[in-house]
Amino acid sequence: MARVTLQSIAERLGVSRMTVSNAFSRPDQLSEALRERILAEAAALGYLGPDPSARSLATGTTGTIGVLWAKELRYSLADEVSARFLGAVADELAPSGLALTLVPAIAEGSVVPARDVAMDGAIAFSCDPELPALDWLQRRGLPIVYVDMAAPRGGVAITIDDRGGARAAARHVIALGHRRVALFTSGFGEVPGPTTGHLLPEAARIRVIAERHAGWLDVLDAAGIQPQWVNQPNTYDDAREAARAMLAGAGRPTAVLCLTDVLASAVMAAAADAGLGVPGDLAVVGFDDHPLALRSRPSLTTVRQDVEVKGRAAAQALLALVAGRADTTVSRPRSRRLSVQLEVRGSTLGGAQLDR
Repeated sequence: MARVTLQSIAERLGVSRMTVSNAFSRPDQLSEALRERILAEAAALGYLGPDPSARSLATGTTGTIGVLWAKELRYSLADEVSARFLGAVADELAPSGLALTLVPAIAEGSVVPARDVAMDGAIAFSCDPELPALDWLQRRGLPIVYVDMAAPRGGVAITIDDRGGARAAARHVIALGHRRVALFTSGFGEVPGPTTGHLLPEAARIRVIAERHAGWLDVLDAAGIQPQWVNQPNTYDDAREAARAMLAGAGRPTAVLCLTDVLASAVMAAAADAGLGVPGDLAVVGFDDHPLALRSRPSLTTVRQDVEVKGRAAAQALLALVAGRADTTVSRPRSRRLSVQLEVRGSTLGGAQLDR
């Protein structure tokens, strides 16, 4: 059977090859009746449409947007907050017909996704600005939106008020009368447990970590409180082990400010292991308003960010950057910093009453 092409369909219908092509790629150029007749003939012949590779060469576009993740994808996809962010990005892209590609941060070997995967633009999600994979994307000259990280000069960033949220969390525990406060976080190396307050250089470049630390210290320093620092480097199990060590030591904290809700849940589990009540013996505050914050018992006081609004904002900004390459009349998007809100729940105040 002869190979079906745009030209062969055109000849069967007595129209031009361009008319057939428009039926697939520029339907607004044809009447509805003519387009339906062309598509019906193509379907009858088993023709699915122009070859995607050929179409990309012809249009100079790929129809794909990449999302660069600094962490291993299996961890990111398992996390409910990350999944909600991706879902919001995908929903915002859907009307444009653009596909979403997850780009791992591998930057060694014969295949480097950030260098080799075809895409029209990319979202860089909470990456170290010195990440080699990010450098590849930038060297390609792709439109990039930076999420939860600073953008280079002239770039577009979508962030949240991490520092303001951390300040609100610290003010809350101080208002409750707590003076022995621990900061349960990451960025101090591979060993879980008590540590000094000096971030590793690579951690200090991560905006989320640096801004939340700065917000806590803005308030604690002003109140004359010297916090304990507790490091958790990798997994939930590491975090639980670090929390156990924190709670077993002399002068254990009465309040813990956590970098994320996942870490806060590990602290609450360790408190239960030690026979300590939350919030009676230990007040715990998280960050992000992860779905597990409401599933926890008591429910978790946390700083809420709207991750779906963040995902939609990132996708909208990137669509505008991509469109602006072909149409200079499209307004260039601006960076945005989204607000956050402290949600006071049972892990710091009257748990049983607030959980009803």
